Amino acid sequence: MKKIILSLVLVASVLTACKGEKKEKVEVKEAVEVKVNAAELNNVDTTVSVLNWKGTKPGGAHNGTVALKSGGLLVENGKLTNGEFVIDMTTIVCLDIPADKEGNAKLVGHLSNEDFFEVDVYPISKFVITNVEEVEGKLAVTGNLQIKDVTKSITIPATISTENGVTVFTSESFNVDRSDFNVKYGSKKFFEGLKDKFIDDIMTFSFVVKTKA
Repeated sequence: MKKIILSLVLVASVLTACKGEKKEKVEVKEAVEVKVNAAELNNVDTTVSVLNWKGTKPGGAHNGTVALKSGGLLVENGKLTNGEFVIDMTTIVCLDIPADKEGNAKLVGHLSNEDFFEVDVYPISKFVITNVEEVEGKLAVTGNLQIKDVTKSITIPATISTENGVTVFTSESFNVDRSDFNVKYGSKKFFEGLKDKFIDDIMTFSFVVKTKA
């Protein structure tokens, strides 16, 4: 009897732990009007600025980067007020598979085709900052995120620092539900009978954006 009780306690503990691992996605809202065109500043150093990404599926995960095509950060009196990051979707890189392996090119090709981001049709994505608030020493940065033909407002946590004339915008990791942006391949929301062949709807992103010296 004691063994049965202990077994039940162990199962309950495992189930509780699994529930705790659920990824919380950022809330998406309708895009808001932007009055300042920060992109005109063109002061982002695209050689070192990236969007980091990670996607998961049962039994595995992939991660990599996407380069920025252009962008601008507007800092006034030491505070971030506006910004725009133009993401070059044709530069998707996978980091967890060696570049010379066939699987690397296959994965990048799949992410680039119509199943996922359809970069031939939608070569750029954007994040346009619309509001910045300071909350407990960190920034709550609200902006319009455009992926493919969908634009939604999200809020992400970030920090900003300036040293030797270079401003660095660094976001914490934030989770986006790709299905909110019309990226449906392998999603259990749209396809039945996938069993363990599905791909998680949640993708994790983070920005590292530096201005030119």
